[in-house]
Parts: sequence; C-alpha cells; structure tokens
Amino acid sequence: MTARVLGLDHVSVLVADTDRALAFYRDVLGLSVDGARPDLGFPGAWLDLGAGQSVHLLELPNPDAAGVRPAHGGRDRHLALRVSNLEAFVARLEACGLAYTRSRSGRASLFCRDPDGNAVELLERIL
Repeated sequence: MTARVLGLDHVSVLVADTDRALAFYRDVLGLSVDGARPDLGFPGAWLDLGAGQSVHLLELPNPDAAGVRPAHGGRDRHLALRVSNLEAFVARLEACGLAYTRSRSGRASLFCRDPDGNAVELLERIL
C-alpha cells in the first residue's frame, strides 16, 4: 500500500491569552469552539474549520515572541483560511479596527494578524 498525505488535520498557533485570541478567531473570524479539547495541562482552545480540520490555540510561551515580523503577512509564517466572501471579512476587520494588507499575488485574499502577531491569510474560494 502506498502512503500519501490525505489532507490537513490541524494547525497549532501559540497565543499569550486564550480569551484574547478567541475574541479574534471566534468573534471576528466566526470560528466555533470545539468542546472536545482534552485537559492538556495548559490553557487553549480548539476551533472547528469543518471537514475534520481545526485550529488549535495553545497558550504557551512563544520561543520567538521578541522577533520582528514582516509588515505583510504573506512574507511570514501564516495559516491560510478559505473564506466564501472576502469583502464581508474586510468589513468585519475594519469594524474592529484591525489592520490588513491585500495579497500581492493578485488573488482575492488578504493578510491580517491575530492579537499575538500570528499572520492569518483569508483566501476567497467560491463554492
């Protein structure tokens, strides 16, 4: 039997404060919290992306927190989330006073940062 990658299961993101991170991922981006997260001995949350995929928020010390991040998230480590209506997310970000930059590739996408400086790409995919 040939081994192959089947898809993305989850992405882990280091955060300094789970509640503050949830205000971004849950309240701004609209992700739902998966209550099945076990007690791992540190705070955090699992956020459901659907189709068995999730974002794991880990409230742990960030080994490179003092590093300088590029102004444009596309030139940094980032997670990319497919969205159905990019302009609706633009309106949400602007209503919350959150900065973003448009993709420089010409694609319908933008880059923003969560409260801990992690870069997040929102990429429009019409279903």
